[in-house]
Amino acid sequence: MGRVQAAKKNIMFGTAGKIATVVLPFILRTLFIVDMDKYLGINSLYTEVLSFLNMAELGIGTAINFSLYGPVARGEKEKVKSYMQLYKKAYYYIALVVTVIGLALVPFLGWIVKQPEGMQIAQRDLVLFYLIFLFNTVSSYFVAYKYSLANAEQKSYIQENAYNGTKIISVIFQIIVVVLTKSFYMFLITDAIIQLIQKVIISRYLDNKYPLLKEKNVERLSKDEEDTIWTKTKALVLHRVGDVFRLQTDALIISKIIGTDNVGYVNNYTMVVMAVSGVVDTLFNSITTSFGNLIATESKEKQYSMFKIYRFVASWIYGFAGVGFMLLLSPLIEIWTKGAKGVKWDPIWLLTPIAVFLYITDFYFKGERKVLVNFKTAAGVFEQDKYLALIQGVVNLILSIWLAIAWRDIPTISGIAGVYVGTVVSGLIANITKPIIIYRTCFDKSAWSYFLDSFKYLASLIAVMAACYAIQRRVMPVASIPGFIVMVVVITVLFNGVYLLLYGRTEEFKYLVGKIKNRKA
Repeated sequence: MGRVQAAKKNIMFGTAGKIATVVLPFILRTLFIVDMDKYLGINSLYTEVLSFLNMAELGIGTAINFSLYGPVARGEKEKVKSYMQLYKKAYYYIALVVTVIGLALVPFLGWIVKQPEGMQIAQRDLVLFYLIFLFNTVSSYFVAYKYSLANAEQKSYIQENAYNGTKIISVIFQIIVVVLTKSFYMFLITDAIIQLIQKVIISRYLDNKYPLLKEKNVERLSKDEEDTIWTKTKALVLHRVGDVFRLQTDALIISKIIGTDNVGYVNNYTMVVMAVSGVVDTLFNSITTSFGNLIATESKEKQYSMFKIYRFVASWIYGFAGVGFMLLLSPLIEIWTKGAKGVKWDPIWLLTPIAVFLYITDFYFKGERKVLVNFKTAAGVFEQDKYLALIQGVVNLILSIWLAIAWRDIPTISGIAGVYVGTVVSGLIANITKPIIIYRTCFDKSAWSYFLDSFKYLASLIAVMAACYAIQRRVMPVASIPGFIVMVVVITVLFNGVYLLLYGRTEEFKYLVGKIKNRKA
């Protein structure tokens, strides 16, 4: 299967699965808002705590994934076996470490969870809920490493199908359980059982698809090869630690300083954004495996040409989504939660405008960073910016904690906005430094053209958003379903129309049109 065909298949399966997994969780979340809203914050908080514990992976998976691209492309079976054996051992040790650290956190759960009056959950229940989350996380390590071989073959749709299929089945059963029992225990146990069954089935499937995973006569990697992996892993440790402190601490800070219930309110926004961006991310993550093959087989000029196209598509799609979220996210949350809570609805379900502005600002620049990170990962560029993520993490923690405390008693701003200031500022550090590193290391070029394009795309976005905002003030002065629908159409037509006029004659756009025409032919 060629690189383009593999990317198309990855995108098709990934996008279809993401769309299928959007509607059902939305229904499930609505049921929670109606009858079990006191558990929303706990569910979101524990999810982030376990993401924090995944820091124990330390980037070894990324280092080995990169090392697999070459041997897989060249058909070196014995070398692939050696890498997979190392991967397996590493992940078994990581599972043990996560288990130990996870259990050590149990006595501190009462300190992490700050419950509001009237929404108290017993300490015993908090611990048992957490242990179910921990079991799901630890058990995933025993099969996760096997996906890397399929991904190196540009077959990331296998992992997407496994995840999406499990998610759909799990959510269907969870909806039934919530409707019948309204029990958070049963909600978590249902998901744990289905996930466990999926892990057993997919593990056997991958063993049968790749018999080399079960072969015993495995040669050890050479010292140089092992040294290369550990060198990249050491650099990735700093990346991993920094990313965790920047990306997996918001819920912890909000829970401790502002209140665990606020984590649930924030997660309503996150769920909507992730539902949309999940489809977009599938597009870019599916292409990443093809980048690994591209970098292993093509010239730097070809790599640079494809990078520019990839970046152009990202700016268009994330810009479009960013404008839509900036103007319509809070109205959507208001319509949704009002419909679920009825007369019990309270404005506390909505974030302040400044918090939403900062959250979506980070969303857009995160989309810009995704292009850089995906290409950098596929190229194996880890050491040149190994301290950057750590600096970002420190900046994020200092700003987020300081401003969350300083602003938590200011209703028009809120401590949540303070947390997002830290997220935005720390993220922009990477938006400035990563292009310089990638252009110098991967393309032997100056990054000035990248920054000029960034300014051009951002200026276009701001102009379109200003025009859409002016229309919104007339069409939808208050949140309503008819006004919302009209604004979706306005933003879609205006944004894409303007971008087509501005960028329809660029080489990047012509390349995409050519690919679409060839596909139809």
